[in-house]
Amino acid sequence: MKTFGTIIIGDEILSGKRQDKHFAKIAEMLAQRGLRLSWVEYLGDDRERLAATFRRTMAAGDVVFSCGGIGNTPDDHTRQAVAQALGVGLELHAAAFEELKIRFAGEEITEQRKLLVTFPQGVQMIPNPFNRIAGFMTHEHYFVPGFPQMAHPMLEWALDTFYREQFQPVAGRIEKAMLLTGPNAYESALLDLMERTVAAYPDLRLFSLPSLIGKERKHLELGVEGEPQRVEQALAEIRSEIERRGITWVWRN
Repeated sequence: MKTFGTIIIGDEILSGKRQDKHFAKIAEMLAQRGLRLSWVEYLGDDRERLAATFRRTMAAGDVVFSCGGIGNTPDDHTRQAVAQALGVGLELHAAAFEELKIRFAGEEITEQRKLLVTFPQGVQMIPNPFNRIAGFMTHEHYFVPGFPQMAHPMLEWALDTFYREQFQPVAGRIEKAMLLTGPNAYESALLDLMERTVAAYPDLRLFSLPSLIGKERKHLELGVEGEPQRVEQALAEIRSEIERRGITWVWRN
């Protein structure tokens, strides 16, 4: 299975001037296909840091969705950073340029507009159904604009075009959890049980979420997600051990 990650770029997000709208949507579109987002990084408009990050993520072999910084203004550095990471130059992308000419039909194609489709050498185009100003892809990295109405359809196209064989059934999977309370209802005290469950049920996703009121523990949510029969089997074993340890619990609604 592929590992999916996301890089979200822009000083305006890190400064709080704009709220990120990519993380939740990307996680949702992956979940709809039975996939999971494994990591996310937020980066500012720093070309050297971006280049170093892309070198690292390309070497790791992950599938990466990168949102932002592919425009033609001085604070857009993604295209140049990718070229730097790859050790190549920039060039006008022929197919993307044809799309650009359609977008600006009847208008002058200025040098500034050409910059919008001047990409690192050797990359492929990502079509943009919103306004036909393309993104680009290389090494299973997909570079799209920061505007959600453009970025999200472009990333869905990439998923459906290149990763359909990775899709997992979504129907029939359930998530079920217990709320644990009392002096022994904390994660450190239950690590052995969690590790045992993960080892016995590698096909399930185990999760634990502490909840606090002020500085006091309210409860620990402990549960698993996966195929219903396996979920029930795992929870029966967890429940037996929880009760053996004298921990109070109720089912989470």
